[in-house]
Amino acid sequence: MNSMERCTHLDTIDYEAAPSADGCEDCLANGGGWVHLRMCQECGHVGCCDSSPSRHATGHAQRAGHVVVRSFEPGESWFFCYADEIAFEIASAPPAPSHS
Repeated sequence: MNSMERCTHLDTIDYEAAPSADGCEDCLANGGGWVHLRMCQECGHVGCCDSSPSRHATGHAQRAGHVVVRSFEPGESWFFCYADEIAFEIASAPPAPSHS
């Protein structure tokens, strides 16, 4: 990310939000499957990525207006803002939660 590209929604991040599930909440409810997981940084909703058939993380962002997600994959700590269409890291962020 260059210095001109910045997420303008950092104030919506709740580092204390707890993951809603250990997998994609919606896929678990309807028997679907996923490729990778993303966690909403406003409410903790865990959804599947855009490479997954149902794209539940994007759907949640569109419905709820919660635009910042964080990878919910082990060993990954990056964020993505749907509104600003930018991936980024925050050096001072607490360790990222992940599924087991």
